[in-house]
Formats: sequence, structure tokens, C-alpha cells
Amino acid sequence: MSDSALTTAPVALDPTFENVWDELLWRGLVHVSTDQEALRALLAGDPITYYCGFDPTAPSLHLGNLVQLLTLRRIQLAGHKPLGLVGGSTGLIGDPRPTAERTLNTRETVEEWVRRLRAQVERFLSFEGENAARMVNNLDWTAPMSAIDFLREIGKHYRVGTMLKKDAVAARLNSDAGISYTEFSYQILQGMDFLELYRSYDCVLQTGGSDQWGNLTSGTDLIHRVEGVSAHAIGTPLITNSDGTKFGKSEGNAVWLDPEMCSPYRMYQFWLSTADADVIERLKVFTFLTRAEIEEYAALVESEPFRRAAQKRLALEVCATVHGAEATAAVIAASDALFGQGDLNELDAATLRSALDELPNATMPAGASVVEALVATGLVTSASEARRAIAQGGVSLDGEKVADDESTVRGTLPGGVSVLRRGKKTLAGVFIG
Repeated sequence: MSDSALTTAPVALDPTFENVWDELLWRGLVHVSTDQEALRALLAGDPITYYCGFDPTAPSLHLGNLVQLLTLRRIQLAGHKPLGLVGGSTGLIGDPRPTAERTLNTRETVEEWVRRLRAQVERFLSFEGENAARMVNNLDWTAPMSAIDFLREIGKHYRVGTMLKKDAVAARLNSDAGISYTEFSYQILQGMDFLELYRSYDCVLQTGGSDQWGNLTSGTDLIHRVEGVSAHAIGTPLITNSDGTKFGKSEGNAVWLDPEMCSPYRMYQFWLSTADADVIERLKVFTFLTRAEIEEYAALVESEPFRRAAQKRLALEVCATVHGAEATAAVIAASDALFGQGDLNELDAATLRSALDELPNATMPAGASVVEALVATGLVTSASEARRAIAQGGVSLDGEKVADDESTVRGTLPGGVSVLRRGKKTLAGVFIG
């Protein structure tokens, strides 16, 4: 991030905590776990190997996965050795959803998504030093195994009664859809992953979302039965908003980490809109700000909520972590300029266009009237309303006040676009085409 003037928190643990376990607890990252005292001692001791798995059920990871990625990084910063697993085999099946079977993707699709997810995971870990990260793919040890070997060597250690009690399985059994043997077997595959990583890398800890707890303990139980040793698991909380709504959704769509699926501008605005009631917990989970810094922002939320200082810092930190400092600087410049605090003509064309994609917009021919553009973008409901707004001096185009209703839109901003404003805060984009 040195290529930008932006100031972001260093990627480091908070030195005021004695143990990374204590920091994980303070940040609210432990919803459920195996023995806490054993985990605290384990993470305070010699370096261990630990892992988290990511299934390629989509072409990108999303904000829910970001919790795991940052948890992996925090534990690595304490000197431990992470394994990033992308599930080439489990991705061919998919873990059971609460309501219905997943659509099975083709092998070619899963292979491509494995490649994409692997590149995303790699960006969050360090592959240098004594505790360098390693990437693994469970297809490497699952594909060579025959069905007979799988049943004899792994399946014999599982009891159907126990499997039926797992939350994900129980939910599906009680639904109209039921559950196929394929998805029912998912927990065995994930358990086998942990056993394989224990045998190959001495991996003794798995992290994941608390909704995966049944799958996490599938592995710890299997290792205990087969190898006679204790392994551990940490289930992070599912992040929800204070009003009970699902976190990580924006207008019904997941907030993806891939910039082609969710632009840096959209991600920045998502974090900027965080409610006061949620922002401090988000700073704990999604940034490397220290406890003291976060407490300062908590005080600002209480004393000067109108400044939205905590939201601005949150948006800066997460956007820079996911997309880099340069893209984040461009996004902030676009956000400022759109709301009258910068020069629209100095913006990066791609960033400006992605910002306008998030606003009401319309495609117009060059030379179309501002009146037509106001109606097409929905800033007004009729041509007469548009003319009235212009006459009252309440309309601007590309940062300049529109003088009369004969003015035209020509897309003079970078990338051949225009920005319409009605009043102080109502914006729309115009694409020339």
C-alpha cells in the first residue's frame, strides 16, 4: 500500500494482547470452539499448522469468506503455518444448504473456479518465511481413491445416527426437499480432508464459519478415532446486522471480492453505509486497527455520529485490503468528486464508470437534451418537471450549473460519460452511445 498516500493500519497483531487467542476473542471471532484452554495454550506455544477450506461453489469469494481469510492471516501473524484449501472435490458436491439441493456444476466449471478462488486466497496470506503459507486442493487425495477404499477406510468410522444430528442435515431432513446421499456424505469428505492434512502436514486446527460446525467436528472426531489424538476447531460467528438482516448482501446480491463482480466503488459504498450500531464490531472483525484505535472510533460514534468517521475508516481499510491502495484512492476520489468535493475531469475513467453504474443511469445519444436525460435517468418524472428544475437553478451537468433547457449532454467526462445532479445529493449517470 506504499504506492498510495492513503494511511491504513499495518497488517499486524495488536501488541496489547498477550496471545492471539485473546485477540480473536476480543474481536468476536470465536462463536464456538473445541476446548478453549487447550486452544489458548496451543496458539501460545510452538508453531502449529492450521487450515481453512473454501469450496468453489461460485467464481468468487464474498464478504463472509473474508472473515475466514482475515482470521487465517491473524493466526499466521502469531507465527503459525496456514494451509489454504480450495475444494476441488468438495466443490463438485457442495455442502448442504438449509432448504434445497445445490445444482451440480460441471467439472470444467469447478476447475476454473478453483483457479480463481486459489488466486484470491493467496492474496491474503504470506508465502515467505518460516511459517510460509501453502495452498492445497482436496481433489489431489480424493480423486485417486476408489469408492470401496473410501467406504472401508473412512466411511466405517462414521455413525449414521450422529450424521443425522448435524444441523445442516437435520434442517434438510425436515424440509420438503429432503437430502440426497451425495450432500449427506459431504461431512465425511470434509472430515477426510482434516485427517489427510493431519497426516501430511501435522495440521491440528481448522477454522470456519459456525454454520459449518458439524463439518468441522467431523474432522476432529475422525482424527481422534483413527489417530487417537486431539485436533481442534474454531467456528467464527455468522455476521449479521443489528437489525437482524443478513450481512454481506447489497440489493439482494452478495458483495463479492472479485472486482469484476463487485466494483471497488460498490464495495466502498457498502462499508460506508454501515449503521452506527454495527460499525465498531465491523472494525474489530474486518480491520487490523488496534483496540485503542477502535475505542477512539467508538467514542466518535457516540459524540459525533454525523461525521461518520468510523464508517469512513472501515470503508478505507476493507477496500484497501481487498482491492489495494491504488484502486481505493481512485474510489475515494470518485466518491468525493461526485458529491462536489473534487474535480470530475481528473477521475480515472474505469472508476467513474463503475461509480455511475451504481447510480440511476441511462444511455443517451450524443447531443441529447438535458431535459431528456433528466427524465430517462429518473431524476424527474416529466419534461415539464425537468424544465422547472432547470429554471430554478437546481440542475448541474458535469459539475456545472445548467443555464437553460436547451443544454445538451455530450459525455465530456473521462470515459465519455456525464454526471447529472438535481439538488445537492441526487445524482445520475449518462452513458453516451
